[in-house]
Amino acid sequence: MTYEELVDDLVARNADVQATKMMGMPSLKANGKLFAGQRGDDMVFKLGEDDHARALALEGAHLFEPMAGRQMKEWVVVPNALSNEWFSLAEAALRYAGAGG
Repeated sequence: MTYEELVDDLVARNADVQATKMMGMPSLKANGKLFAGQRGDDMVFKLGEDDHARALALEGAHLFEPMAGRQMKEWVVVPNALSNEWFSLAEAALRYAGAGG
């Protein structure tokens, strides 16, 4: 799945989802809350506890660190090689942001 396909699918399923640009990257927000973004070829997701642990357990996934020494603890980078996981993680991030349905 590409970022563009992910955006198209999420926007089609949820009127609250908007594509935007924040933190220097193409991003997704719902109800004013950022919940996902594209960093290079990878995706980053803001996730709650169980989904966060599930994402971090994926091979190659790691905490998002937009600047050296400044980890964003709720955010997980999921590599492009695992793009088959992106949609389920985006839905989880959307739920965590208080939207989706």
